[in-house]
Formats: sequence, structure tokens, C-alpha cells
Amino acid sequence: MEATGSMPIFTQLRATPNLLTMLRLFVLPFLVISILDGRWRLAFALILFAGLSDGLDGLAARTFHQHTTLGLYLDPIADKLLLSTLFLVLTHVNQIPRYVTVLVFSRDLGILVIATLLFATNTLRTFQPSLFGKLNTLIQIIAVVAIVGAHVFAIPHLPAINGVLLRAIAVLAPLSAAQYAWIVIQRMATPLEASTPRPSTPSSSQ
Repeated sequence: MEATGSMPIFTQLRATPNLLTMLRLFVLPFLVISILDGRWRLAFALILFAGLSDGLDGLAARTFHQHTTLGLYLDPIADKLLLSTLFLVLTHVNQIPRYVTVLVFSRDLGILVIATLLFATNTLRTFQPSLFGKLNTLIQIIAVVAIVGAHVFAIPHLPAINGVLLRAIAVLAPLSAAQYAWIVIQRMATPLEASTPRPSTPSSSQ
């Protein structure tokens, strides 16, 4: 695995998981166009395709042992770009209330700014998703699929369910941001506590 991660960038691009991830990105503009044009069946099919490719790239990485450094960054970026774009375009066509999208993007932007500052100052190098963060992302995915699916399938009470999902997202977005901030504060405090009993080693202080 380590050797795969050290491959040249163009070799990593040819890895099957990364090709599937880039295919997911290629589908994105057509998904946006189909929603703007009101072609909901096509939009639903493209969302299913994107979800299938997301599952297949992980399976391919494990099957062919193609865990690359590029894939480590490209896959979550593709997922976030897909979900964020869907929220924007569905808000534009009045399928998602503006306040929900504002809360979602405010949370994501806040986390991005904090993460960038911590990386830039070499304060913290790794981040694990929080419980509320995982739950928030899961409900966002379900809500997007359900909102588009409501225009394709005549499922009773689905619009009401979508309303509940969107309200849950509006609650979970700030909660997950707060939990993430608390986790970062705790992890930043750990190195300081670990370094206090070692005053005689100047090289350990930064």
C-alpha cells in the first residue's frame, strides 16, 4: 500500500478507484443540468450512478490493493462537491429551504477554515469525523435522494418525510460543528499535557 501511495501522480490517476471517482465528478454537471431542466428521472438515475460508483471505488481499492495518496484526498473531495452542489441546485429550484443550505454551508465553511489554520500552523494534522458529522452527512444523502425521488415515484407521505429530514439537517449541522470544535480543542490540549512533565528536553518543545 505504501508503494502505491508513492506512485507518480499520472500513474495514480490510472488506478481503477481514482478513475471511478473522476467519473463521478464527470457526471456532476449533467446532474445539475437535468435538475435545472426538470428531468427528474434522469437526475435520479445519475444520483444512483454516482452512489454506485462511490461504493465501487472503495471496493476496487480493497480488491486491487490500489490505495493511493491521490485517492485519499480525491474521494472525499468528490463526495463533498457532489453533495454541496446538489444542495445548491435543489435550493435554486425551491426544493430545499434556503436556511437549511445556509446552515449546511456555514458549518462546512467553518470546519474548512479551522482545519486550514490548524494545518498551516502545524497544530493538528489528522481529523476524524464526529458522530454528529457522520449522522448529518448520512441524512443529507438520504434527503437529497428522497427529494429527487419524490418527483419520480408516487410514494405516500414522502414530502412530509422530506420536511422532517430537512429539519433534522438544520439541527444536526450546528450540533456537528460544535462537536467537531470540542474534539479539536481536546486534541490540541493533549500534546501540551504530554509535554509538561519533560522540561529537561528542549527538543520536544515547539
